[in-house]
Amino acid sequence: MQRPLLAITAALVLCVLQACSERQPDDTVESLMADPKRLKELQAQCKADHDKLGDAVCNRVAQAARRRFMAPAASPYAGDPVRPAPPAASATRD
Repeated sequence: MQRPLLAITAALVLCVLQACSERQPDDTVESLMADPKRLKELQAQCKADHDKLGDAVCNRVAQAARRRFMAPAASPYAGDPVRPAPPAASATRD
């Protein structure tokens, strides 16, 4: 009778400890695109120690940076096209 109770108690304790342990945030490409501060932090970590973070995380970081850079957004210059300069005044001879 004591053995099953002990096993159940041990399993519950392990489950609670696992649930309470600090977990590394699961950064997706979309979440990194929405959080530029986190993206910049992970870019620095990937540059410093790529092996520690791993290919999967660094590839997601690179993809998020690429998508942010290439995102379709209105150009600040789109509403202000460059107009040609007026023609130079020609010198006339009398």
